[in-house]
Amino acid sequence: VQLQASGGGLVQAGGSLRLSCAGSGGTLSSYAMGWFRQAPGKEREFVAVIIWSGTRTRYLDSVKGRFTISRDNAKNMVYLQMNSLKPEDTAVYYCAAYVAPYVPDGAAAPKASDFHSWGQGTQVTVSS
Repeated sequence: VQLQASGGGLVQAGGSLRLSCAGSGGTLSSYAMGWFRQAPGKEREFVAVIIWSGTRTRYLDSVKGRFTISRDNAKNMVYLQMNSLKPEDTAVYYCAAYVAPYVPDGAAAPKASDFHSWGQGTQVTVSS
């Protein structure tokens, strides 16, 4: 499956953006789907994940209550609604497919190495 992320841009602190991830060459409903981000000079960081059915989600603590991950399997799309954006949210955002339909429960955040089919990323810049 190939993934294409879009929807990034420049926004002021407190603003909102909606990222989209379009799948092609395969059905996204076979996978849990995730969003990661990478700021300059930093490692890629887990942001959110949603299981295949859309009924369970997990978030990075710092985005809980501000970001919402969702999916539309009929359209082969995954979304990340980002509200109350902060300058520290500035990064390139990537969508990726997990190796299974479900993500195991546990305290540890899903690892980037357990995801595949990374899209090219979309830049989000939040100005103060």
